[in-house]
Amino acid sequence: MSGGTKQPERARHNARFPKKGSFPMARITYLTRIEFGEGEIVRLPDFLNELGVKRPLICTDKGLVGTGLVGRIAGLLQDPVIFDGTPAQSDEAAVMEAFATYSEADCDGIVGLGGGSSLDLAKAVRVLTGHQPPLEQYAAINGGVGKIHGQIAPMIAIPTTSGTGSEVGRAAVINMESGRKLGILSPYNLPSIALCDPELTYGLPAGLTAATGMDAMSHCLETFMAPSFNPPADAIALHGLDAGLGAIERAVTDGSDRDARRDMMVCALEGAMAFQKGLGAVHALTHPLGAIHELNLHHGTLNAVLTPAVLRFNRGSIGSKWDVLEARMGMAPDAFIAQLNERIGMPSGLSAMGVTPDMMEKVAGEALLDHCHATNPRIATRDEYLAIMKDSA
Repeated sequence: MSGGTKQPERARHNARFPKKGSFPMARITYLTRIEFGEGEIVRLPDFLNELGVKRPLICTDKGLVGTGLVGRIAGLLQDPVIFDGTPAQSDEAAVMEAFATYSEADCDGIVGLGGGSSLDLAKAVRVLTGHQPPLEQYAAINGGVGKIHGQIAPMIAIPTTSGTGSEVGRAAVINMESGRKLGILSPYNLPSIALCDPELTYGLPAGLTAATGMDAMSHCLETFMAPSFNPPADAIALHGLDAGLGAIERAVTDGSDRDARRDMMVCALEGAMAFQKGLGAVHALTHPLGAIHELNLHHGTLNAVLTPAVLRFNRGSIGSKWDVLEARMGMAPDAFIAQLNERIGMPSGLSAMGVTPDMMEKVAGEALLDHCHATNPRIATRDEYLAIMKDSA
């Protein structure tokens, strides 16, 4: 066998099995109950009954109400209460409004229904069912992980997009009244059940399919590159990435492609199952960029635009993992993602999205404070974050 044939095998082996002493002790947990399948939504009443929930608060948004989907799902239940005030990016004011509805209606459980914003809002409301406000004290960056306990309401998460994977994530990412976009993280805040029905994504428009799909793929990529030792997370991230690579263009082109919709939901699910290992510089930047109120930028679109530059930034620090990604994509990963972005209609750069040099200056400092900053394989300085954004402009 030639040396050229052996090299990819060696790269794959080294990426999966680091040398002894090259990693610290690790805590590995997987994760929560997942009910996955077409048509599974009809079992929602049974799942709520299992959890002892008689009057759930459904956290969703007005757009989804307008499609008729919320009414159809609420019609499966006997006594639901609907909060449809989730904004495009979940914020503290909406969380407090939803919690007031939960309390006033004497609800005893929560259903998060929608994209990542609705699911994150539902998880933040859930924290408040057992904890006193203000909400910002429970952000991970403020030492909030240890403040959250398990005496909170049951929750079922039902995604209607294939992007954030919030249905199996520990975090609720919320725009706080202080102006910061912060992650509230706790293993106690994993939804009691993730109810994943690909049929709920069939009507998703092409642009949103592309943006949410790139969000999911960025989770798989950043998790795989993260330096902590977690072989199950690496394996799950790569499987999710493979699913996304094979499905995203088909899902964007033909939203009724059942296999593509299923595989994109798998990509989103597995990206979030794996990112307990840690994300990185893409998300350290997209969190503060997403908190710029006057722009209201979509998280997945930001991830797509920033990923090529972050891949280049990380290349020297991820060793043979670069070769593993290159083998899957058939070319340099940064070039592949850049070309994929163009094919599926992502913006040409941050400047085209309205991000100005002054905004970049501010975000570069804020990225250093994000909870994803410390888990990138190469720790960036403020100037390096600024350079990544300029490279993505």
